[in-house]
Amino acid sequence: MVATREVQWSELQRDPKSVAALADSGDVRVRRRDGAALLLTREDRIVAAGEGAVAAARALRNALAHLPHEVAVEVLTDEFPWLRLLPEADLPQFVADFVTAARISADLGEWSVLAQTIREWRATAAIYTDPGLVRELSEPLSEDHGPVPGPTEA
Repeated sequence: MVATREVQWSELQRDPKSVAALADSGDVRVRRRDGAALLLTREDRIVAAGEGAVAAARALRNALAHLPHEVAVEVLTDEFPWLRLLPEADLPQFVADFVTAARISADLGEWSVLAQTIREWRATAAIYTDPGLVRELSEPLSEDHGPVPGPTEA
């Protein structure tokens, strides 16, 4: 794997052909003073990476589906130790959500779906570190707070 090369925005403007030549051999990070860096990469590498990600997500899904539940949870707990904070009854749902999000992310080439799933489950696990908060969120509401506005009403 070739390391990502870095150039300044001004270098890209001044000599785009040499920066393109750098991109032929690996990714190029273009630094800008007025914004986030840009990543210049060849399209054929993105396509290949996407195909590999889809294959990996499918293989992961199949592997997790064929493993006994306890083993699948153990494998994912090695990567996400905060799973130990969740109630045992929630772990099958985490595995199912993780596999589904990984498959969707790979198919779309949009990994924010998987990142959001992990972020939401990690936040849920964090709630379990505070027994008072768990109790408060688990109790039924004692009073009616009125109608809930629709998503477009404010």
